[in-house]
Amino acid sequence: MSRERLYLFDTTLRDGAQTNGVDFTLSDKIAIAEMLDGLGIDYVEGGYPGANATDTDFFAQDRKLKSATFTAFGMTRRPGRSTSNDPGLAALLDAKADAICFVAKSSDYQVRVALGITLEENLASLCDSVVAAKAKGREVLVDCEHFFDGYKANKDYALSCAKAAYDSGARWVVLCDTNGGTMPHEVQDIVADVIRLVPGDHLGIHAHNDTEQAVANSLAAVMAGVRQVQGTLNGLGERCGNANLVSIIPTLKLKPQFSDRFEIGVSDQQLRQLPRVSHKLDEMLNRAPDRHAPYVGESAFATKAGIHASAIVKDPATYEHVTPESVGNKRKVLVSEQAGKSNIVAELDRIGLKVDKDDPGVSRLLEEVKRRESLGYAYEGADASFDLLARRMLGKVPDYFSVEQFDVNVEQRDNALGQRVTVSMAVVKVKVEGQSMISAAEGIGPVNALDLALRKDLGKYQGYIQGLKLTDYRVRILNGGTEAVTRVLIESEDENGDKWTTIGVSPNIIDASFQALMDSIIYKLVKSGVAA
Repeated sequence: MSRERLYLFDTTLRDGAQTNGVDFTLSDKIAIAEMLDGLGIDYVEGGYPGANATDTDFFAQDRKLKSATFTAFGMTRRPGRSTSNDPGLAALLDAKADAICFVAKSSDYQVRVALGITLEENLASLCDSVVAAKAKGREVLVDCEHFFDGYKANKDYALSCAKAAYDSGARWVVLCDTNGGTMPHEVQDIVADVIRLVPGDHLGIHAHNDTEQAVANSLAAVMAGVRQVQGTLNGLGERCGNANLVSIIPTLKLKPQFSDRFEIGVSDQQLRQLPRVSHKLDEMLNRAPDRHAPYVGESAFATKAGIHASAIVKDPATYEHVTPESVGNKRKVLVSEQAGKSNIVAELDRIGLKVDKDDPGVSRLLEEVKRRESLGYAYEGADASFDLLARRMLGKVPDYFSVEQFDVNVEQRDNALGQRVTVSMAVVKVKVEGQSMISAAEGIGPVNALDLALRKDLGKYQGYIQGLKLTDYRVRILNGGTEAVTRVLIESEDENGDKWTTIGVSPNIIDASFQALMDSIIYKLVKSGVAA
């Protein structure tokens, strides 16, 4: 049975750039476009040439994408101007892009109030712009802005806009839920009505997430007949964001109600790259990845409760709607005070320590985890520290080195320019193979200084930690008052891109940080198979 083709259209470089706090550089745009192309996205919308210097520069050169259609976005011709006498339209037609996506009002209210023109003028502008772009040899898309609200207010006019775009030669007529307020059942009913006038294989959906239903609305539109889905990586977008392609893609690929009927341009191998692409975008934006993101989040396939863990050990499908490996993720059975032996055994198995569930060591380890968690430790979020705890209790962690003493100093003083600055310095004395070594370092804050000093000279082990870096640092105060306990979680990354998290707990934030830093270094040595 042949399957219908669905097309994916990414607007991260335009809609995503409208996210509060997001500002893409030219190099960012180039890198993201290449990531999207490598992922198998059909259309990559690069932005609005002429709107700003970055977008203009981005479209000044041919972007040699391997398979994606590089698309420019912009307005239809201005009322009162011809297509040959509109600078904005000229910039759009001159942009080095394979396709052009026009945005056009399809709500009579928006036409009359926002644009201040007649309904007929709006239709003429839409049609003329499509014809002009077609004459330039471009594939043309029309985003019917405010379509669903326009349809509810004046059905005939909204439909006339969609039909005019199609009749003028637009390859895709895209129905936009611009304020994100439409419900999935409304999307299905309205799309079914539009298909009477515009074939489904020429229709697209562009959903915003203001009611947390952009993904649901996109999938409802597909079931109703549209064959192009627009969205962004990680759901970036203004206000509450856009439809999240990182959730839509695996749903279309792996859920039988879609995969049995449709195919997309993302291969199985490309699908497994989805977490990497999602997290890479977060890194570019200097954001921590959403641990609870569907499919790609660190917790997407994590189980904490003991009874659930027992079921997963016997039958993973009990609590996993798809296999983690199919989307490039992995199963995590978390260890916590709620854990049972199954959690412990599953986690030990994951780290390569084979033990029987009835081994007395499992019970001792479980009791030790619960004791430590009563003090403030949380191993469900610190996989590397649990790994070391288990190995230490089994006598499987070598004594690489010891820290005899450390000192951290924070000083405020005037620098050479007469500016008041705060400087942190740490001194660490370590013993490696009976030899004491002292290292000092200045850093951006006391923890950074301690980290740099600790990793500055570890003798024969130094070569193994050269690529080690601290990528995230989180602090939580567990109880208030003068006897507050501090929990520190540190995320580290090595030269291979592998990441892990370690934990420290103490009334003193520096001491808690030191515990987590030490675990990170020792875990790297254990992970590398280094002998003492």
